[in-house]
Amino acid sequence: MSTQTLTHTITTDTLEPVTAPVLPADDRAGDGYDWMDTLEGTAWSVLPNWGSEGRDAGSWPYIIVAVARTRDRNGEPFGYGICVEGDTATHWFRSQDACFEAVSAEVFYHWISGQSDGPDSLPATAAVLPEQDRKPYPGWTS
Repeated sequence: MSTQTLTHTITTDTLEPVTAPVLPADDRAGDGYDWMDTLEGTAWSVLPNWGSEGRDAGSWPYIIVAVARTRDRNGEPFGYGICVEGDTATHWFRSQDACFEAVSAEVFYHWISGQSDGPDSLPATAAVLPEQDRKPYPGWTS
């Protein structure tokens, strides 16, 4: 059982303060698979795939994307976190659509740089990805 730790942060899209679940830090004792185990029992879930075809959202065990949502008095903040070779970062959004756009940009970066397996034909920027590739893979249910 994991104890949920909260942090005070600012949403990226609306710049409002929120209290949200902390993305567990990498303790550097193992690899990315071990870090994914630290998410168990927290608000965070690993996001393995992205877009209509379920392309890699990261490149395990080196690049791992995680998502979370929480509830406060103003609604539901949506978060995504990333662990790249042990370094973690977290981003929170008031809007789920804004969070999806940010995840798309993150995933696109790893696709275009060849770090993750993405579509064969990629546009110049994430902003012009087809709409169906700027959303979670439909088979993902978490």
